[in-house]
Amino acid sequence: MTIDVRPVAVPERLGTPAAAEFEAYVELTAQIDESVWGHRRFSYDAPELLPEFLDDRYTGRRAFAAWDGERCVGRAELQWERSEGARAAEITVGVVADLRRQSIGSELLRRAESHARSIGRQVFAGFSDVALVGLELAGPRLEAPDGTGSIPAADPGAAFASRHGYRLGQLERMSGLTVTGRSAEFRSLLDDRLAERDAHASGYRLVAWTDRAPEELLDSLAVAHASMATDPPAGGISYDEEVWDATRVRAGETRALAGGRTTLVQAAIAPDGSVAGYTELSLPSDSLAVFQWDTIVLGPHRGHRLGMLMKLGNLVRLAETAPERTDVYTWNADENDHMLAINIALGFTLRGMSAEWQRA
Repeated sequence: MTIDVRPVAVPERLGTPAAAEFEAYVELTAQIDESVWGHRRFSYDAPELLPEFLDDRYTGRRAFAAWDGERCVGRAELQWERSEGARAAEITVGVVADLRRQSIGSELLRRAESHARSIGRQVFAGFSDVALVGLELAGPRLEAPDGTGSIPAADPGAAFASRHGYRLGQLERMSGLTVTGRSAEFRSLLDDRLAERDAHASGYRLVAWTDRAPEELLDSLAVAHASMATDPPAGGISYDEEVWDATRVRAGETRALAGGRTTLVQAAIAPDGSVAGYTELSLPSDSLAVFQWDTIVLGPHRGHRLGMLMKLGNLVRLAETAPERTDVYTWNADENDHMLAINIALGFTLRGMSAEWQRA
């Protein structure tokens, strides 16, 4: 068997001969996700992923694929922040189950790391996922510097990362919330919170939008986005600062729309009219799944119970906007006790772990 590892060309549009390798790469990624989770709900399809590659003004992207003849059997994806002073690159590697432990993943990692060095990156981060059933593997366990969770050292992703000199820097809990039949409950909880607002959040108000933020909030929303890179717990991982402005906010909105995703945002507005915090739900097309992405309350505005208020507001909007959706998924640092407490109170339950690795 001869394996050819090469960069994946990014096509201008799909459904053409020039797009065949990119589409095979995306399909292979979904197959690998399915081998871990038992489903493809967490996978981007080609129409969703292509806009992320075509607009790389803020986040650089590079993909490599391993080929056994015409069969795509492995992949590595590299992402990096383009802001001045950024030092890190994020790498994700995967190989089809029947061809693992044959050095294909090692070669893909080597190619990705080599490209990262060529663009001046000195710190490499890696990612691996462990589904709930995988957490029950017997034997030694690995613990991150912070938090109480652990993963089996024998997990394939963990074993691969450790073998290549990466250390476990953080664990994220992957949690799920089944929302079917709970719309009236969420509305009642929101009404109760709004009634209590005078005692805990006097002067703050909720503003909601779909897909594109109001023009007057763009600048302060950009500040909140930048804080997402530095404010949440980082464990033993070094994250680059991100430079955000109104143009970058709009670019992210445009990419999501181009990929067919609907975004529901709920923001808390401070008495001075600025964004005190926001939370967002991402709804991929042709899916019953929803993804809880960013949730943040900026430092000066904490202590007013805004996090729960915003999340409840968005869950009510989800029921009104897309009542057919069944489950919301989210990822939170295992040591982020405050956010995890909010999620648990809403009914989120553990579905697996995502491990973040780093090598300098």
